[in-house]
Amino acid sequence: METRAVLRNARISPQKARLVADQVRGLPVGRAVSLLTFSDKKAAGLIKKLLSSAIANAENNDGLDIDSLTVKTIMVDEAPVLKRMHARAKGRGNRITKRSSHITVTVAEK
Repeated sequence: METRAVLRNARISPQKARLVADQVRGLPVGRAVSLLTFSDKKAAGLIKKLLSSAIANAENNDGLDIDSLTVKTIMVDEAPVLKRMHARAKGRGNRITKRSSHITVTVAEK
């Protein structure tokens, strides 16, 4: 049985979030949570909170045992980009792209 949790429009670049997601993919949830707890990256906090939500969904909605859960899939997709302007010399301007992500965590029994 699989259980999901989704975080949409997270204000973090998908490239940066994938660095953390690749570390916890396939791990048992206890080990994944402890790894995310001691990571310094911003994405680790977001993914840890999302993983905790997926674990709670599995326990309460599907009645699964927490000790037998693993992180089956974790996907980080691109969300809409915020475009901003940065003023430059002589009346010109450059575009700044503020990227955001859709993060999906799926946990399943071993």
